[in-house]
Parts: sequence; structure tokens; C-alpha cells
Amino acid sequence: MVPTSSIPPPTSDLVRAIGRWSLISLMVNLIIGAGIFGLPAAVAGILGTQSPFAYLFAAAGMGVIAACVAEVASRFHQAGGPYLYAKVAFGRFLGLQTGWLLGLTRVSSAAAVSNIFLDYLDGFWPHAKEPVARLVILTILIGGLALINIRGVKLGTWVSNLFTIGKLVPLLILVVAGLFFIHSQGSPILRVQASHPAGAWLSAVLLLIYAFTGFESALIPGGEVNEPRRDIPIALMAAVPLVTTIYFLVQVVVVHTLANPAQSARPLSAAAFVVGGNTMATIVALGALLSTFGSLAANMVANPRITFALAEQGDFPRWFAAIHRRYQTPYVSIAVFAVLLWALAALGTFRWNATLSAISRLFAYMITCAALPALRKKLPGKEGFRLPAGSVFATVGILFVLVLASRMGIAEVAALVATASFAFLNWLAVRRNGYELTENTKP
Repeated sequence: MVPTSSIPPPTSDLVRAIGRWSLISLMVNLIIGAGIFGLPAAVAGILGTQSPFAYLFAAAGMGVIAACVAEVASRFHQAGGPYLYAKVAFGRFLGLQTGWLLGLTRVSSAAAVSNIFLDYLDGFWPHAKEPVARLVILTILIGGLALINIRGVKLGTWVSNLFTIGKLVPLLILVVAGLFFIHSQGSPILRVQASHPAGAWLSAVLLLIYAFTGFESALIPGGEVNEPRRDIPIALMAAVPLVTTIYFLVQVVVVHTLANPAQSARPLSAAAFVVGGNTMATIVALGALLSTFGSLAANMVANPRITFALAEQGDFPRWFAAIHRRYQTPYVSIAVFAVLLWALAALGTFRWNATLSAISRLFAYMITCAALPALRKKLPGKEGFRLPAGSVFATVGILFVLVLASRMGIAEVAALVATASFAFLNWLAVRRNGYELTENTKP
């Protein structure tokens, strides 16, 4: 059950300064991360010239889930995201399972970003991916960001903001120049040469989930949105198609400019070289490095605060909530996150980490979809906006997750089972703390 002290009552003195266009921009910025710089090669390896259409299927499924998340999120003004939604809807056990799944998601997602960083750094320094050099670079990169954030959240946020530049501009340059190049060669924009079995499509869509996540983070400051009941659904309906269009066109350029895109560790840079030579390839590669570094910096700022919050609420060991005496930062949570991130980045590949991140996040989304009808019954009339045919959307979202989950490999299953086991032990350790849901803790 939810602790009486864990969910503070919503405040009414927040300034509603986030307008509709700002919310759309925020969602687009959060969805488009570093994954698009590495995913085109992996998806092309599965579906070839049909791979652009996989983005449309992934977007459709994620659109259903996003709609469910929007209604559920509109009920809450507290931090916690899907962990909080599950905890209020279903109790502490599923809340902790969801929290652990989100923890695995964030570590594996950041590890995938680290792998992309190494791939594009290899284009500037050919020794970057040699075993010893790779470990040294990961240690300096992750350890350095951890130290920066231990020294203060303001410094960590400044680094994150500094390196978010160069995300969209290289992608748009590549899309425009690439489409002109394809047209000048007399090639059709959409060229389908071979069909693929349903299993291949499911594997590709599962991998692409990694590229479409992040929209839920933009719903956290719901108390500061001008008109949340109106602006949140409109922002979702605008952001997801916009991102899908960019992804679709990037994939079209890659599969039409590279003879064998699946063999390229840096597909966007390779496509840029074909379209515009060394100059454009360098621009795209630098954009990828800046985007990946910025994403890692943002992860190091935000993600350690999850275990810190869990510890503050009594759901994690108290030492995760330890505050540095001098810098006033959750240094234990930061250090633990950095070590886990380093391990997954060092031991795994981009594709494995991206797939693991997608799977773990999908299960967390599935629990959120299931929370929609549960919260309607438990807390009637408390939603910020009501999704039409919400129960149908929730059912479709759950089925979408279960179908994609059928493509899991043994390694992914093992990681999920281990995570669920740790969450179960966590629940056993804290379940006797006497937490209960009261009127003061309801959203």
C-alpha cells in the first residue's frame, strides 16, 4: 500500500507557464534521443528496404500506450511516474516491480547510449573500440559525469543542457540533403524489394520502441501546464507523428544511400558521407557525439534520484538516500547508478542494451495501461482528462506489449527474471512497514 508520508498532497501555488507549443517541443526533445543514430543499421539488418515502415507500426503501438499514460498521469502532481501509478492502483508489490523495471530501463538505456558514443567516437579515433581503450573511455566518461553530479546538481544540469545542442539540426540536414540526393539519382523514395515474416517485423518494432520512449517524462510537470486537460492530449497527438516523420525519413535516406546499411556501426554518418562527402559526415558524427553525451549527462542527473526517492519513501535501504555533507547531493545513488551503467555498457552491445531497455519499459507501460481502468474505479472523477474508450485503449496497449514480448531472447528473459526477483525480495523486506492508502495520500 502507499505510505501516508510518501505522496504529498498536490500544491496549488505552481505557476502554469508551460504552453501548448512548449509542451510539444519538450516531448519532441525527450523522445528524440541518441537511439536514432544507431537504430537504422539494426532495423535495416532485419527488414532491409521495408524498414522505414516498421517505424509506423512502432509509432501506432506507442501512440496507444501514450494515450493511456496521458490519462493516468493527469491524475498525479507528485514525482514517481509509473512507479507511483502502479503503487496507487495496485499496491506496493506491483509498485516495486514497476520501480525496478524502470530502474533496469534507465540503466540499460543509458548503456545503449554509451555504446553509440563509442561507435561514433571510433570514426574520429580508430582505436576507441579496442578492448582496453573501450574500458578506459567508458570509465572516464561515466566516472567523470558521476563526479560532476556528486559535486552539485546545478553543475550536472548545466553540462546536460550544454550538450543537448546538435540533436535535431544534423538529422534535418541529413534528411533534406538525402532526399534531394535520392531524387537526383532517379530512385523511388519508397522501394520495397522483399517481404519478411511476421517474426522479423515484431523484432524490428520491439527494437524501435527504444526510439519512441521518453514522452512520459514530459508529463511530470503537469501542474505547470497551462491547460493540462486540453494541452496534454494535443501535445501527444502532435509530438508522436512529428517524431515518426523524422525517424521515417532518416531510415529512408539510410536504406537508399548505403548498399549494406546493416554492416555500418555509424549508419547516419555513412549515409551523410554518400550524400555530402566528408564535411556532412563530420557534421552528423559530431551531432551524434554531442547528442549521446548530452543524453548521458541528462541520465546522470535524473536517474539516480529514482533510488533516492524510493529510499526516502521507505521502499529502498536508507543509505540510498544519503546526502553528501558538502555538496548536498545523493552521492550513494549516483555512485551505484554509475557502476551499474558502466557494467552494462562494458558487457553489452548497443542492440542488446536497447532491446533490454525497450522490453523492461514496455512492461512498465503495460502496468500503467492496466492502471487506467483500475484508477477509474478506485479514484473516480480524479483524472485531468478522460480518454475516450479508455478501457479499449488499455486492452490494446496490453496486447501490444504481450505480442512484442514474444520476441524476447533468453538473455532478456534472464535479466527480467532477475529484476523481478530483486523486486520481490525488496517487497519482502519493506512490506511490514505499515503503509496504507488514505485520503491524504490519494492523488
